[in-house]
Amino acid sequence: MPATDDEIREKYLERAIRELNQLTRDLQGCAHCPRGNLMPVLGSGHPQADVFLLKHAPQTSEIEEGVAFYGRSGTALMKSFKRLGIDPLAVYGTLCVKCPVADAGLADPACMARVAEELAIVAPRIVVVMGGEALDTLNDLAVPLARALEPEPGVVQRFTPTIDALVVPDIDESLDDEASKRAFWSSFRVLGDWYAELPPY
Repeated sequence: MPATDDEIREKYLERAIRELNQLTRDLQGCAHCPRGNLMPVLGSGHPQADVFLLKHAPQTSEIEEGVAFYGRSGTALMKSFKRLGIDPLAVYGTLCVKCPVADAGLADPACMARVAEELAIVAPRIVVVMGGEALDTLNDLAVPLARALEPEPGVVQRFTPTIDALVVPDIDESLDDEASKRAFWSSFRVLGDWYAELPPY
């Protein structure tokens, strides 16, 4: 008897959960970065999200909780999603530098390359790249069939044949200054228009 669409979707979801759990175990057992006894900061959100948020390095609150976008940036984004009509359950967020190292430059390139694994597992429809360092890292990852992204905030670009990209300013650098907040918002709100045009399937 052929599987129904729901059953097929369920199988894909189960596989994504399994693969993200394995990635988590690999990250927790990784000894490449000099993070001492601190745990890596893990991605969070839906394992098959439409929207994939990527920023460069963790803030103190993220290091303390071990979860990407925990704290001020996450709170600001949740408010933004509400204003833009984006379902927060359709979002996954992660970091290029997953280990809480004193200087992001100490992060092992092989560890940062794990973002490509996360992209392959989640298979989003758009990646929102936050800041120049995250953009440079993503462009250096050699994601299969990917085009180099331009530093053009607020412009939806084609990243791969199945994934769009939106470059925005680094949210952590945008929270304490009114002009920076406006610059972030003016580029980030493009995501709302993009999301509204998604087909309902």
